[in-house]
Amino acid sequence: MRKRLILAIAGVLIGGSLNPLAGGARPALADHCDPSVQGAGCEDVGPSLEDFADIRRVPPGDGGVRAGRGSFTSRCGRNENGHRNSDNHIVAPGVSNGAHHVHDYVGNLTTNGSSTDESLAAGGTTCRLGDRSTYFWPVLRSRQGLGARPSASPSASPPASPTEAAQAAEATGIQQDATAEGVPGQDVPGEDVTAQDVTARHTEEPGGAAEGNVGTILLPRSVTLQFRGNPVSRVVAMPRFLRLITGDAKAATNGGVNARAQWTCSGFTNRLTGGYPLCPRGSLVLRVLDFPSCWDGQNTDSANHRTHVVFPARNGACPAGTRAIPQLRMTLAYSVPAGPSFAVDSFPEQRHNPITDHADFENVMPDRLMRSVVTCINRGLRC
Repeated sequence: MRKRLILAIAGVLIGGSLNPLAGGARPALADHCDPSVQGAGCEDVGPSLEDFADIRRVPPGDGGVRAGRGSFTSRCGRNENGHRNSDNHIVAPGVSNGAHHVHDYVGNLTTNGSSTDESLAAGGTTCRLGDRSTYFWPVLRSRQGLGARPSASPSASPPASPTEAAQAAEATGIQQDATAEGVPGQDVPGEDVTAQDVTARHTEEPGGAAEGNVGTILLPRSVTLQFRGNPVSRVVAMPRFLRLITGDAKAATNGGVNARAQWTCSGFTNRLTGGYPLCPRGSLVLRVLDFPSCWDGQNTDSANHRTHVVFPARNGACPAGTRAIPQLRMTLAYSVPAGPSFAVDSFPEQRHNPITDHADFENVMPDRLMRSVVTCINRGLRC
């Protein structure tokens, strides 16, 4: 009895000393908070197990913003060059680490917190056809424990049937595998890297572990940037330097009015959810980010970065006094660890809630290219 009591007391003392939430401290990367391992222990950091949903249990329904037949896709890569920072020149201009989480960028090579219309116009680009626009979104990270084996979580979806796996491959057009793809040059969990090593290396990175954003950044398997038509009217050209945002990075505490998070899995794109999707084996996690497309005809930005371009009605019609412009849809595909072991970067108080997913865009296309985009869309072509 005495031995059991001593062990119990020791367990409490050790547990308290190792608890990443004890004393209100934010967990370090070593405490990575993998919900599939620590469960409720991650609730004060996020995400929680309740933030994940088996995609097969999500009913078919709304497919996001309705679009017309024509479209134009800007091919800009998937950030193979590793352009990242924790800035946001649209929402927090001139501020270093203004986002408090890390963004992936494609397109303009110079984008940071100090970017201006003029600096972007002079910058290089990863896009074809001279598109110098900047496209960015918060990174997605693997939360698997360093050196831990992939979890076979009870919450994980069962393997896909051969038919579903084939549909997944056809939907993404890329080779499927079940391995989370880390960023070249970054630390990947394994025997040669300790949690302490990675913590020391990444804690001071702006928007990283010091802000509660922990884990291995996942490089998207594909990035699709599609400008789509309006189903009830022709579109007009976006003005150069038009700035757009979609979603709300603080939706978990703002009430969700501006939330636009849409998550799904390849092969299940008629099922969108605001939660992290648990996809069958062979299916990729997809983030579908729809931007507003009804422009006031005058302004390239507004005080809240929303009122100058708003979303259309459910039937696709733009409100009176606005004009339809090409509607940008970003689709980001990822191969993630099995089970609820991944999370999007966020402000610390948002606890990596999936509803906070968001993205930003500034149009820096040459006028001639934008005219081609409009012509392609209004003729019902797929360019």
